[in-house]
Amino acid sequence: MADYKATIDRKTKETDIHVELNLYGSGSSTLDSGIGFLDHMLCALAKHGRFDLVLSCKGDLHIDDHHSVEDCGIVLGQAFKAALGSPKGINRFGSAFAPLDEALSRAVVDISGRAHASVDLQLQREKLGTLSCEMLPHFLESFAENAAITLHVDVLKGRNDHHRAESAFKALALALRSALTKDATAGVPSTKGTL
Repeated sequence: MADYKATIDRKTKETDIHVELNLYGSGSSTLDSGIGFLDHMLCALAKHGRFDLVLSCKGDLHIDDHHSVEDCGIVLGQAFKAALGSPKGINRFGSAFAPLDEALSRAVVDISGRAHASVDLQLQREKLGTLSCEMLPHFLESFAENAAITLHVDVLKGRNDHHRAESAFKALALALRSALTKDATAGVPSTKGTL
């Protein structure tokens, strides 16, 4: 029987990452990606998804944030896929809206075994803290590819980029939580009989 937990370590010449993930946790997180705003987004993802998440990354931030952000998405996606195991007895699909003051985001996910990400965060600034705004969609794409899930994340409105990004991660957390809701009647939630 699956315990819905995974530990992944990945070391390259660019990053050294450790992730521990419990898909059915309490929302606790211990985060040290080396990038404060990424930690903030991952904290929101864990809290509202009710995941227990430990993530540490030592990356080549003296170059820029690309490798660290991308590789954190890769390893978190790998941990998600490993923790889930065979996707049986879950809703499979999830969707959610999340506001943060004037910002509103929508996320729709399908734990399908097929990787796809469509992300439109409407971010205007070059950076949020030390995180390049272009890397937030790339993080979500890397996560989806390695988790083997389909996700659509759209910021529908907002003026403040911090609010736009945070509402998007909160919406994704809620959508994932919904998709992972256990359903004893679902079996393998596919007409093909496999995912």
